[in-house]
Amino acid sequence: MNWKDEWKKLALIVGVFLVCFYLPVGKARFDNAVMESLHLVKWYAQEHVLLCLVPAFFIAGAISVFVSQASVMKYLGAKANKVLAYGVASVSGTILAVCSCTVLPLFAGIYRMGAGLGPATAFLYSGPAINVLAIALTARVLGLKLGIARALGAILFSVVIGLLMHLFFRKEEEAKAAAQLSAPEPEVTRPLWKNAVYFFSMVAILVFANWGRPVQDTGLWHAIHSVKWVITSIFAVALGVILVAWFNVRWQKLLPAAIPAMILALLLPGAPMLPFAAAVIGLSVVISTDKGETGEWFSSSWGFAKQILPLLFGGVIVAGLLLGSPEGTQEGLIPSKWVSGLVGGNSLFSNLFASVIGAFMYFATLTEVPILKGLIGNGMGQGPALALLLAGPALSLPNMLVIRSIMGTKKTIVFVLLVVVMATVSGMVFGIME
Repeated sequence: MNWKDEWKKLALIVGVFLVCFYLPVGKARFDNAVMESLHLVKWYAQEHVLLCLVPAFFIAGAISVFVSQASVMKYLGAKANKVLAYGVASVSGTILAVCSCTVLPLFAGIYRMGAGLGPATAFLYSGPAINVLAIALTARVLGLKLGIARALGAILFSVVIGLLMHLFFRKEEEAKAAAQLSAPEPEVTRPLWKNAVYFFSMVAILVFANWGRPVQDTGLWHAIHSVKWVITSIFAVALGVILVAWFNVRWQKLLPAAIPAMILALLLPGAPMLPFAAAVIGLSVVISTDKGETGEWFSSSWGFAKQILPLLFGGVIVAGLLLGSPEGTQEGLIPSKWVSGLVGGNSLFSNLFASVIGAFMYFATLTEVPILKGLIGNGMGQGPALALLLAGPALSLPNMLVIRSIMGTKKTIVFVLLVVVMATVSGMVFGIME
């Protein structure tokens, strides 16, 4: 018997027992925090998993199956043209408009296909940070200066963080680049433009299904929001046609799977989640029972889902327990007055604290703006506000757990520290300029 292992097991059992024994059940703050974590994970499941994560899983799976490694290496690899690679990665958020969790399957897809660490992490930061609608809302609600500072800071951050990640881990990147040079050129099964149209249809479904309601009930953003499900349906039909025409999916198999979604859309126009879910289930049944490349597409997408979803839900529960709701209306174990009291002025501590809180708290897309409006009303400085805007949307506790499973502990720690440090410095500089 290995007594060292036995003592470890005993220590674990005793630790769990003591935690259970001293649980503060019955105390208002603890009970509220537990309920808030459950409310948050329910809200997350309802608002983000089906519309955000599921399309992202399908896109990530498609990247790993239908995008050749040579193509990824050409544009985003360790030896790719730096201007092109970082240019593409740094403006991706203007197209995708995703949150810090939805970007993860997409990041995992391009990273595993051979993208360089620098461009991949630039994409990881820019995806949720450079959101045109969020930046416009920031400028309108929190002021033009803060909106411009957020836009410029996010674009600059993505490039600088990517370059620094490449620099810090350049030996690994050089080894990866050498290995990529010796890799054989894969056989191309269809022209690049066909794959581009296929990916565009899926990205369009992701973007328009999650098109948020604008502040004003007029203008282009509102007009698109009013017909977003019509547009989403058009691209869903286009995806079906593409699968039949170019991916050898039999229409006799696809059409019956699509009929339930069409019937639900006609019968329940006010409940778009139901036909969307039916369409996802139908597509999954069709491609999962295929033995060709579409079957590989489903297997790859399912692999991303198995890896990422448990970590995300665990992280959301912990974030809700500690920090409460993403709207800031309900508290977790950490009182909100502590937070608002520690982010006043423009000191190093207030900016650092805002960056750290922003990095660990989960923000759904656009929710950071009303939260900051409330904090600024309670005395938050302009510098810490920018620091939270630059660190918050791009990171969260669930996000960190998944990143670690993709690129390891060391790289995750460096990435998080770079975001926090740069957000802190940017906040201080912006506060001084105010």
